[in-house]
Amino acid sequence: MLSCEKDDAVVKEEIAVPEEPVLEEEEEEEQGEDDSPESPVSFFYPDLVMDHYILINNAASNEVYLINKQGERVFDWSLSNNIGNDVFLLPDGRLLASLEADDVKMALGGQGGKLQFVAADGTIEWNFDYSSEEAELHHDAELLPNGNVIAMVWEKVPQLDAEEAGSGHGMDIFVEGIIEVNPETNEIVWEWHSMDHLVQDHNPDKQNFGSVAENPNKIDLNYVTHEKGDIMHANGISYDPVNDLIFLSVNFYSEVWVIDHSTTTEEAAGSNGGNFNKGGDLVYRFGNPEAYQNPAGTRLFNNNHFPNLLTGDDSGKMLIFSNGISQSTVYELELPTTYDLVQGIDNEPVVSWSFTDPDLYSPKVSGAVPLPNGNVLITEGDFGLWEVTRDGKVVWQYQSPGFYWRAYHYDKDSPEINALGLGI
Repeated sequence: MLSCEKDDAVVKEEIAVPEEPVLEEEEEEEQGEDDSPESPVSFFYPDLVMDHYILINNAASNEVYLINKQGERVFDWSLSNNIGNDVFLLPDGRLLASLEADDVKMALGGQGGKLQFVAADGTIEWNFDYSSEEAELHHDAELLPNGNVIAMVWEKVPQLDAEEAGSGHGMDIFVEGIIEVNPETNEIVWEWHSMDHLVQDHNPDKQNFGSVAENPNKIDLNYVTHEKGDIMHANGISYDPVNDLIFLSVNFYSEVWVIDHSTTTEEAAGSNGGNFNKGGDLVYRFGNPEAYQNPAGTRLFNNNHFPNLLTGDDSGKMLIFSNGISQSTVYELELPTTYDLVQGIDNEPVVSWSFTDPDLYSPKVSGAVPLPNGNVLITEGDFGLWEVTRDGKVVWQYQSPGFYWRAYHYDKDSPEINALGLGI
């Protein structure tokens, strides 16, 4: 098991990651690097580097700032609380920030409890606290097209209640939920709870007894053990507005779970209703077919972060960071056009592109975003940033002491940058 102060990574057993082809070394070309020993950046192929701004979430120093490709800070924000973990820019120049509560109740990796909209001058325009002994926000949130915010919640299940649900953990457990909040009223207008969608083969006398192999849309409650009871540890959330689906990166299961957001809250507690008529059961899942005992698929992830749904010409694809056991990989996945889970069938998405390198490894956090020039910007949590081409060239790197949750790209003439007064 691997862990750190801000996030945790768990590997249930030593299952080999499918080997990735090692990129052949490029023929030597004229390379350019910043001559200053103080510079955090290296330009390996300057002509191939995208000139843009990058927003960095540095959890080590609890800072959020913009840099240019020379590694210079061009904008800093003042935050009221520690980051915990995700902060990103909205088109109007505000931040949507997932922050730590004033009094954190669940001291697990990625702890949070507070959401804010923060103006460029640091003014808090919206504050939402959701932190108690029973439930606490954590890691990530996303703004929906309707102006509401979806966020992940740890929900504490006392040992006796967990055992009634078939838990074999022998302790209190912390499971995942999702809430949708209206910032105008602070009302929770929709919610989903993983506890409503369990299966277990531990105790035939308790609830939800059955086989996950025969119920692939359910969640095996006992798949992972963890000494703190944090048995799922979701760490990233993305929303698909076309299909009204939520994608939840579940680190300890090494999977992404797909949940129907078109349901009512009542339907989300059951197995019927919504556009996919599965209620709140999983519409689809991928990354680790072992989590639902499917022998037909090949495990792709060993811990995963940032399920980044792509848009535009790349709609229907996702970039995701697989932390791996000793080497990390960024995958671009081509998601199916029809979501289904059938036992005995390979349900995994097609890998349309991947990048790995012997020096690319972070056991925690990290992610990847596409750039308009076709390159990919990779966040390596323990290192910094890479920009790579689709044919595997490393064209630029940023290395500086820190703990990098994610980094986001913004064009220099984007609405977000113009709203900050930095546009060209």
